[in-house]
Amino acid sequence: MYRYTEAGPLRRAVRQFVTTRPVAWLSARILPRIDRVAYRATRGRTTVSMWLSGLPVVMLTTTGARTRRPRTTPVLGIPDGDRLIVIAANFGQERNPAWYYNIRAHPEVSIAVDGVVGAFVAHELRGSERDDRFDEAVGMNPGWLRYRAWAGDRQIPVIRLDPVTSSPSDD
Repeated sequence: MYRYTEAGPLRRAVRQFVTTRPVAWLSARILPRIDRVAYRATRGRTTVSMWLSGLPVVMLTTTGARTRRPRTTPVLGIPDGDRLIVIAANFGQERNPAWYYNIRAHPEVSIAVDGVVGAFVAHELRGSERDDRFDEAVGMNPGWLRYRAWAGDRQIPVIRLDPVTSSPSDD
């Protein structure tokens, strides 16, 4: 559904354009703000990134590593059954995004998709599982190969978000 080869020509062009150096630099600084405004304005139906690229953007809420305050940022949420995969590419910058450090400190997160909020627990993937999920993400957005090259020595983290299942009450 989100495969690069199945996207229309305009959305393929957008995915490539956003992963050019000047646009990635600019996007890292302004796109999250624009997406949060669009998400609120559409009552959780869409973001600018989702509309332009056709990719599944979700609103990730983490707990600040130091502040313990909630922090919400739009991220690409790749469906994996009832789970989601998120890539801490940070537009190819040399540092991981802030939300990655928040997840490491507090792995309990919430995700808003289409205005519906769910609780998840984050697990950083390693080894072949990490590599396989990154390769799947590249199948959606080949520009992530550029991000990997720009990131230098930093290996881009891949995070699996598992839904929190409520346990039956002890009535």
